[in-house]
Amino acid sequence: MSDMAAIEYILLPVQYLAKLQKYRTGFGDIPDEFVELLESYLVSNLPVEGTPMDTAAPLSTYRIQLTPFFDFYRASRTCDYLRDLGISHLYLSPCLAAKKGSPHGYDVVDPSRVNPDLGGQEGFDALCRALHESGLGLVLDIVPNHMAIGVRENRWWWDVLANGRSSRYAGHFDIRWDSPCTGLLNKVLVPILRDEFERCLKDREIQLRLQGEDIHVAYFDHELPVSAESLMELERAAGATTGSMFSACFSSNGSVGVAEDAGGVHAVGGNAAAAKALEAAINRVNSEPANLIRFLDRQHYRLVFWRRANRELNYRRFFDNHHLAGIRVEEERVFAAVHATVLRWVQQGSVSGLRIDHPDGLRDPTAYLQRLRKAAPGTWMVVEKILAPGECLNSQWPVEGTTGYEFLNVLGGLFVDPNGKRPLTDFYQEFTGQATDYEEVVRAKKMHVLKCLFTSELSHLTDLLERIHHRRAGRPEPRRQDHEQALAELIAGFSVYRTYIRPANGRVEGSDRAVVQEALNIAATRRPDIDAAVFRTLEDVLLLKQAGNIESDFVLRFQQLTGPVMAKGAEDTAFYCFNRLLALNEVGSDPGGFGTSPDAFHSFCAAVQSKRPWTLLASATHDTKRGEDTRLRISLISEMPERWAEAVRRWSRMNAVFRRNGFPDVNSEYFLYQTLVGAWPIGSDRLQAYMLKAAREAKVHTSWTDPSPVFEEALQQFVEAVLGHSDFTADLSAFLMPMVEPAMITSLSQTLIKCTAPGIPDIYQGTELWDLSMVDPDNRRPVDFDRRLHLLGRLASRSAEEILDQGADGTAKLYVVHRALNARRHHPEAFGPEGVYQPLQATGPKALHAVAYVRGGRCLTVAPRLVVGLGNDWGDTWLELPAGVWTNAFTGERSAGGRQAIGSLLARFPVGLWICEPEG
Repeated sequence: MSDMAAIEYILLPVQYLAKLQKYRTGFGDIPDEFVELLESYLVSNLPVEGTPMDTAAPLSTYRIQLTPFFDFYRASRTCDYLRDLGISHLYLSPCLAAKKGSPHGYDVVDPSRVNPDLGGQEGFDALCRALHESGLGLVLDIVPNHMAIGVRENRWWWDVLANGRSSRYAGHFDIRWDSPCTGLLNKVLVPILRDEFERCLKDREIQLRLQGEDIHVAYFDHELPVSAESLMELERAAGATTGSMFSACFSSNGSVGVAEDAGGVHAVGGNAAAAKALEAAINRVNSEPANLIRFLDRQHYRLVFWRRANRELNYRRFFDNHHLAGIRVEEERVFAAVHATVLRWVQQGSVSGLRIDHPDGLRDPTAYLQRLRKAAPGTWMVVEKILAPGECLNSQWPVEGTTGYEFLNVLGGLFVDPNGKRPLTDFYQEFTGQATDYEEVVRAKKMHVLKCLFTSELSHLTDLLERIHHRRAGRPEPRRQDHEQALAELIAGFSVYRTYIRPANGRVEGSDRAVVQEALNIAATRRPDIDAAVFRTLEDVLLLKQAGNIESDFVLRFQQLTGPVMAKGAEDTAFYCFNRLLALNEVGSDPGGFGTSPDAFHSFCAAVQSKRPWTLLASATHDTKRGEDTRLRISLISEMPERWAEAVRRWSRMNAVFRRNGFPDVNSEYFLYQTLVGAWPIGSDRLQAYMLKAAREAKVHTSWTDPSPVFEEALQQFVEAVLGHSDFTADLSAFLMPMVEPAMITSLSQTLIKCTAPGIPDIYQGTELWDLSMVDPDNRRPVDFDRRLHLLGRLASRSAEEILDQGADGTAKLYVVHRALNARRHHPEAFGPEGVYQPLQATGPKALHAVAYVRGGRCLTVAPRLVVGLGNDWGDTWLELPAGVWTNAFTGERSAGGRQAIGSLLARFPVGLWICEPEG
């Protein structure tokens, strides 16, 4: 690379960031360090003019999950359909180079390349052209928190394993090089062995392998690099000199290798004798366990039994997944390397929006988002932030909003009847014998995952806390057990995923202070046996009353742990144990609550309109626990608790004969019956897979780490037998028959509200038709876009009544999406930040069954709720419409302003969207 090219990079950062990849691939002699230095400089010097978001926000988004079987080229063929549906932006799952065969893209291995499994750069460019031709924008999902490790494709991790603490990428990962709890010093724990090291060694499963031009440690499909020090050991064992063997054999990634031809193995450079000596030395290492142990001791990593990961791991990871290592984007150099490709697309105009995955995992999410905003000032951004009920998005975050889980739960609550809470609670306790205090359930599950999944993280925090306490002069030192248990109780008592205290600026926001203080009070009250000095120290450190480097590290790491504990303890455990009404067991929800009143919904929408008018609105995502229509069907149970209880008792008697050794337990059985109500009809293969996952997540009778063959076989046989029991399935179908129409109307209501409420509606792939899916991977099955295109093309030639009559195929839902999104397209001012949100209150005997509001004075939404109780009869219930002439977007009917009976307004179609034509 010429000096002039380097000068061009520095003088024109925006222009030449786009050229970085071309230079990088066009000149083989550019050192990685120089490229990364340029990336860091260019990203940090991007222009910052403009408002936080000075380009057009999406009007609506459509989320597509890319896979090797649905790549860029297939996605490009959906563009015209999405445009005609009313979508403004395609919203893609991560598309940077991921682990080969990845079904989701969140396991990135190289952020500098486009995922070749999805079509690579050419495929991405083809998709961008198709989007441009269709007039669509692109929103991209990015993953700043972690990377997939354990594969060669991740050159950063490979280099760390090869060179240890001296690797130029050692600072890219959050590794504790001196971990007291494991005794590791300057080594990385690699927990991939099927058993303890000694047994694997005895069974000769670990081998040093010579393959082509590469020498590596092999363990089944795993490959690991070897250190330069250990290669020198091999050299001495081979009796050769550095010049004769290794100087010719070092490959570009720092490993040592030889080449093969038809005549056998020979050294690179033609030194056949050295190659044979090397091969013999490797054979001697493999033949004697003592030799192999000595060789492995010289590596910068330690191979251990996979079960030891949760106890001894010394690097930050994504939740409890040790195959996904946390990266340190708080470092400018790492930030630049992770974001260079994506920011190049932003600067080129290929990407107009970003979805930031899991910011709660970062050391300082606020600083990260501020840096990202500086690098992409005109980009619409939302964060995957799970807000607890009543929690607000951090006001310091320069983003447009979240991915919409809080809206999902507030909206879903509209269709849960609060009058069903007491009878369903009583019956759940009667039938299952389970606890009905959700707060206690989730606290217990958080304590469980802390003990079983996050032992290494808790142990490291305990080490830091002990060091902090030790420095508090003149005070007796509590036992380590007190430190650890106090920490666990405090984390379990957190009511939110995490706080955002920043030791660097010495400030603690009031909301963070309240969360910490509440959790401390709960912990101290629950555990009066723990030395009170520990809780005082925790308070002083977390609320920044006591400062220092160790204290700052403790605060930041503590906040990185509370989120994973909440996610695994609540979402991935308690949600599968507390089964009172599964519709409430959704990401970001409070299953202990029960429904949303219209007034609460209107208050929520007014707040969105005033504070975050460009936030995303979701009703289903790739991470939701149930499909949006599965969830709504289950919600209907809240309107018929007595009928439900009778049915469950009857079904349990019918199916009792299929139990084996008392399995499955009645709580699992109760879970199954609700699932069948939500997803019927469903095949045995899908239902068995789902029930197995649910049981393992519950961690009661079986789990992912300790599967119980006895329980799992009994569960699978029970599911198969139940589905094959004709009397039961006939009874189930009869129970569901009266719910068909209410379920359809409820779905149309939810869909219309999402498409017209303050914020930006997102359609998860395929959910423009009925969505009776469960949690992943069930909700990531292939979507039949040809069918959807065909149904969309038929809408124009059919009346509202004809469309409604075709309810079974989902056309009515497609119709609502199409008309509502096109209303947003034609009247963007009514749905934008300046569009006033005006709730309308119904009057009459069925007033609580109506949700109505006007957007921007021009677009009126009327949607029914609690449809079973409505009984298809609005009676003398009416709305006062604002002045004007209102045209129904679904039927074409016109209505004048003033008092209008809801029954008349919704006579031809069960939900309504009217557009106002001002009088005169």
